[in-house]
Amino acid sequence: MLFARECRFFYAAQRLDQLPEAVLPEIAFAGRSNVGKSSLINALTGRRTLARASSTPGRTKQLNFFDLAERLVLVDMPGYGYAQAAKSVKEDWQGLMFNYLRGRTTLERVFLLLDARVEIKDSDVAAMKLLDRAAVLFQAVLTKCNSVKPAALAAKQAEVRALVGRHPAAYPAIVSTSAETGRGIETLRATITRLALPAS
Repeated sequence: MLFARECRFFYAAQRLDQLPEAVLPEIAFAGRSNVGKSSLINALTGRRTLARASSTPGRTKQLNFFDLAERLVLVDMPGYGYAQAAKSVKEDWQGLMFNYLRGRTTLERVFLLLDARVEIKDSDVAAMKLLDRAAVLFQAVLTKCNSVKPAALAAKQAEVRALVGRHPAAYPAIVSTSAETGRGIETLRATITRLALPAS
């Protein structure tokens, strides 16, 4: 029922002093540029253009806030690890991400998106370490699983479970999704609903 309600963009922040007031519980979506964050947010909310997906990796350079039924805030975080982004810009994104993560009292969980089709990157491991340092609970979500054969997906799932098992801030369960086919979307919705304010 939560995801059948209105979800609207309401704020964007490029600096820590621009963050909106922390009122509702928040969940954040993080991941490498082009991992499919916008597509996943759109699939979860059933709105094709709520979060803007770009063919140009690294385009999202700010924290974008979405109000879901006045019960939960979804946060689309800047992508990380895009090689062609200027070093100073990447460092700025990472600084903003870390400061947001460690200081946001209403942040319930970060969903760390990992592309099921490719190997885990150094930047993914660095993001996990950053989340450990910030002491923020994170949960791994595999994206684009429709493009991976069952045996390869099973191997990727096992690899990710082993990897997150080495991080103290990691939630043990992973979710395998496809924004294209809808795989795992209901599972992820159920997980997210448990983090929202109860329906009035």
